[in-house]
Amino acid sequence: MEPLFQTKKELAKAKFFHRVYAATVFVGICLILNYRLVNFPRGGGRRRAWIGIFMAECFLSLFWIISQSVRWNVKHNLPFKDRLSLRYEEKLPGVDIFVCTADPILEPPTMVISTVLSVMSYNYPPEKLSVYLSDDAGSEFTFYALLEASHFSKYWIPFCKKYNVQTRSPEAYFAQKFDVKDTTHTQELLAIKKQYEEMKNQIESATEKGSISEEIRSQHKGFLEWDHKVSKQNHQPIVQIIIDGRDTNAVDNEGYQLPTLVYMAREKRPECPHNFKAGAMNALIRVSSEISNGSIILNLDCDTYANDADAIREALCFFMDEKRGHEIAFVQHPQCFDIISKNDLYGHYNLVENRVELAGLGGYDAAMYCGTACFHRRDSLSGAKYSYDCRNINEARNKDKRSVDELEKASKFLASCSYEKDTQWGREMGLVYGYAVEDVVTGLTIQCRGWKSMHYNPERPAFLGLAPVTLDNSLVQIKRWSEGLFQIFFSKYCPFIYGYGKIKLGARMGYCNYLLWAPLSLPTLFYVIVPPVCLLHGISLFPKVTSLWFIPFAYVFTTKTVYSIHESMSCGYTLKSWWNFQRMQIIRRATAFFFGFADVIIEQLGLSQTAFAITAKVVTEDVLKRYDQEIMEFGSSSVMFTIIATLAMLNLLSLIGGLINTIFLDFGALQNLISQIILCGLMILVNVPIYEALFLRRDKGCLPFSVMLKSVVFASLACLMPISNM
Repeated sequence: MEPLFQTKKELAKAKFFHRVYAATVFVGICLILNYRLVNFPRGGGRRRAWIGIFMAECFLSLFWIISQSVRWNVKHNLPFKDRLSLRYEEKLPGVDIFVCTADPILEPPTMVISTVLSVMSYNYPPEKLSVYLSDDAGSEFTFYALLEASHFSKYWIPFCKKYNVQTRSPEAYFAQKFDVKDTTHTQELLAIKKQYEEMKNQIESATEKGSISEEIRSQHKGFLEWDHKVSKQNHQPIVQIIIDGRDTNAVDNEGYQLPTLVYMAREKRPECPHNFKAGAMNALIRVSSEISNGSIILNLDCDTYANDADAIREALCFFMDEKRGHEIAFVQHPQCFDIISKNDLYGHYNLVENRVELAGLGGYDAAMYCGTACFHRRDSLSGAKYSYDCRNINEARNKDKRSVDELEKASKFLASCSYEKDTQWGREMGLVYGYAVEDVVTGLTIQCRGWKSMHYNPERPAFLGLAPVTLDNSLVQIKRWSEGLFQIFFSKYCPFIYGYGKIKLGARMGYCNYLLWAPLSLPTLFYVIVPPVCLLHGISLFPKVTSLWFIPFAYVFTTKTVYSIHESMSCGYTLKSWWNFQRMQIIRRATAFFFGFADVIIEQLGLSQTAFAITAKVVTEDVLKRYDQEIMEFGSSSVMFTIIATLAMLNLLSLIGGLINTIFLDFGALQNLISQIILCGLMILVNVPIYEALFLRRDKGCLPFSVMLKSVVFASLACLMPISNM
């Protein structure tokens, strides 16, 4: 019998090329570290700087070795959905889709329902499809938006299937340019677009007014839930089945069955920890088990819409494969983003990460759970250990005969604060509590229970999310990720300890490629601060250009750069987008990673607790315009921006001062300092947009005068620090 999916290994030629590169760079790194030990200065400021740069290079070398683990065994998976349809069309499992939102201001209800509508219209039997919206804010405006979406779905779903629409988010679909020649199609397109715009306007109008009219409230019993005092952090459990998929009258305008649609706001009380997204997901697992109990769960962030109508069928190829399907716990799609600038200004494409690094982790059967765009086997997500006796994925769904009111009542208890007390939820069952990136640690625990996971990166992205279009939002998001990942490294779930004997060594190293983001800030900050300051004072930290010791430094730097460009461009980057990514890597390490590192250390000392920051999804027109023009957005006096500006000014002042000293006072020292001059020069080139924001721009997105003043003062103080050259 032919398999339902195929795993392809990296081409032998590419693998050979990488291993030669890795071996030679490793030799170069060993020679560099040997140079540091052999040429240790006797004392003074140069000795202290030498110790620091040696420690920085040791950590960077270790991290580079760890990063090669995800490039050592890259595999790509290819499903065969036609084979699935031929064998199992009548035995397809129930699929429950979870969409999570937490703030109607930062995550507007119109955006949320566009995601919901995109998954309601999948090419999948509607009687086996259930969509759940978790609203952690308990907002009646989000409920109202979902109610309106349920009405609009009666027209949107048939339209998508009639014209084979692939981008099934109405917001994204109507933003496209159309070249439709069929008159009937054009008329229907304009009619449904008008209907969508009217629905959006009604929702936005109600949200702006801050109230919903009595006429609308009388249309559904669910609004009675808001007759009680409801706030974001203090409300009763709310479960409303808006569309009952079992009801033969729940049909679209062409008479076809609609999928089940459920609104859930779990109970939240000030005295009870709610565990952020992990708590919402666990409540969804329990509530959905009561209502539909689909064997497969797809979880999505509220801004991540379906971009491929057959994504469910492709995912099922992995779970239902006769030979390997019973081992698979989850199938992770890459996080891809919509509305990204031409050259990826803030480094959100993640093409190398998606096509190489995460695929490399998948090569060890340990694809990382990334929190969205992931299909799960319900049993594994609920805490089951892997065994050959695991329930078959194509088992028929149970048909519950209880009424909607009875199901809602039973589900509310499962979404209450008291339900989890003295249970294993958040530990051995569901998503793990206590971590800012609950998804990664949950995926690791599932793999350590014997399950395998797959990474699937299709040609057409199955899901598209909204990337931050301002630098501040981007760094806040990265800071949360780096903090949460490093938090796992410091916990009992550290892969080297928790995964020992349970997952492969390559997988444990691959996890640490992400868990060690935060401490990367320390060697990076050292490299962008100390060598420039030493250059200003004429202190050499690298070998002369004429020395044989210069060769390994030059080889490692040049080879890694060339390989990085080759890897990036082979994954689809342009040269400019690669350059933008290098800038963002330095900015992220110097700011977001550093603050993530500091927060974890403070937390380990018991001085703070884990917090969860939601990234804003709303931006103004002028911000979007600058983003499209690839102009970096600052516009505030953030501490992170002060650090970025200070480092840029420090390198500029150090290069100018160092060149003046070398040319006019000691020209013979030039060959000793050429490496530091190159480093400073590259830092200046990569920071050109920072200098523009400091001195040339006058728009609202430039760096404020206060940031410029502080950066000049701090950089000047650093340059004036006395360092003896001994």
